[in-house]
Amino acid sequence: MENNYKFFCNRQCEYFPCHETDRLDEFNCLFCFCPLYFFEECGGRYRLTEKGIKDCTLCMIPHKPKGYDHILKKIRERLAESQTD
Repeated sequence: MENNYKFFCNRQCEYFPCHETDRLDEFNCLFCFCPLYFFEECGGRYRLTEKGIKDCTLCMIPHKPKGYDHILKKIRERLAESQTD
């Protein structure tokens, strides 16, 4: 598999899949906890609960085939921003 370091699927996980999907073969578990959770501009579909907690239930970015690239791009952007401050 090309770029196999970008994909991991854990079908034995008791929460698999943790989001509704009809594409189980493409469900990526590599970022079980999204590294962008604390980014306000993460690029994903999220909402804030009444208590102001980020609810990412509708976001599939970390679990899609291109999610790895999206996440690394956002992290690199954040690092570049912090180096110019």
